[in-house]
Amino acid sequence: MLVFRYIFLSVLLGVIAIPALAEEQSEADPWEGFNRAMFRFNDTLDRYALKPVAQGYKVIMPNLIETGVSNFFGNLSDVGSMLNNLLQLKGNAAGQDLGRVVFNSTIGLGGIIDVATPMGLPEHNEDFGQTLGYWGMETGPYLVLPLLGPSSVRDGIGLIPDSMVDPVGEVDPIRTRNQLYGLRIIDTRAGLLAAEQLLTGDRYTAMRDAYLQRREFLVNDGKVASFDQDQF
Repeated sequence: MLVFRYIFLSVLLGVIAIPALAEEQSEADPWEGFNRAMFRFNDTLDRYALKPVAQGYKVIMPNLIETGVSNFFGNLSDVGSMLNNLLQLKGNAAGQDLGRVVFNSTIGLGGIIDVATPMGLPEHNEDFGQTLGYWGMETGPYLVLPLLGPSSVRDGIGLIPDSMVDPVGEVDPIRTRNQLYGLRIIDTRAGLLAAEQLLTGDRYTAMRDAYLQRREFLVNDGKVASFDQDQF
């Protein structure tokens, strides 16, 4: 039933949102004042809370366990990736995602060990924001969300159905579910510690431009001549 609810809401949001924004030709960041204020809020929270925790996590956690945690959450994200590939009519990619979930969840001990990649089943990392883009919805204005960070109108809408198929949301009891949410946030932040050193000059502008270029790259399946995936 969860999958059918996801597909229904996906179609509904697509029908409502695509006509509303498909013709929008505004500049990428018309809400810069609000976005900068929200960026400062998120940055302060990160500097004094999340980043120190992530740094401690990197120091304390053995590399093998850290990799296992990342693999575990990556396996969960493959579920949503599979559904979005189906919505984008990418049958081959959806089949590979299904294979990743099956093999990593069984042979890979619940996703802790990534056995699918060496088997020739690559990650695709599709989300509903990309699905909306695939069907023609414009990115819309850039938007910095509280706690969640860089986004856009299109990607913000996409968070709603994506959250519906997040397996962590089905975990009981609530305390365990919240612990998993917290661990995923820390693991994600720890993985960005090295990348943030590449941000120079105006951090807000650098992050905005990198985000928008990255999303364009993903929506177009890498067919963007001006974007260097390796450099990103």
